[in-house]
Amino acid sequence: MAATDNVNNNSVSKPSLYLQNVNEVQKVFQRFDTNGDGMISADELSGVINALGSGTSPEEVARMMDEIDADRDGFISLQEFAEFCKGDVNGVGEGGVKELREAFDLYDQDNNGLISAVELHQILTRLGESCSVQDCTIMIKSVDADGDGYVNFEEFKKMMMTNSK
Repeated sequence: MAATDNVNNNSVSKPSLYLQNVNEVQKVFQRFDTNGDGMISADELSGVINALGSGTSPEEVARMMDEIDADRDGFISLQEFAEFCKGDVNGVGEGGVKELREAFDLYDQDNNGLISAVELHQILTRLGESCSVQDCTIMIKSVDADGDGYVNFEEFKKMMMTNSK
């Protein structure tokens, strides 16, 4: 577990859309690990993604597993999940931008290119988080650079890149 203690030492103490610390990473990991065996299988990953409303093909799930499963044992461990969550998009090449776009699209439920407080609330609720729409509005404001009340992809990308280092 000590290997995950550095998940994000540079996190700011304001609400945000990213996983700020080990406790948050562990909570999300446990939501994915539906059978509680300490590992996320392809079926569990697929189930959570589908519950979030994003129909994902078996091929896409396999690609995601391949990307996250560093030791190639067919499962995602907490340590592998933490590495993925801390945002290994450091150089943000094409792959990093694609991963950020996929993450953004999970939140952008109506596909209008913006994440609203209501959409954020829906996703967090589906993940088992208890927060109000007002809480989500505060989270949105914390990254809403243009002040329109939404998070667009550029704001999302900047937030993820700033907080993944």
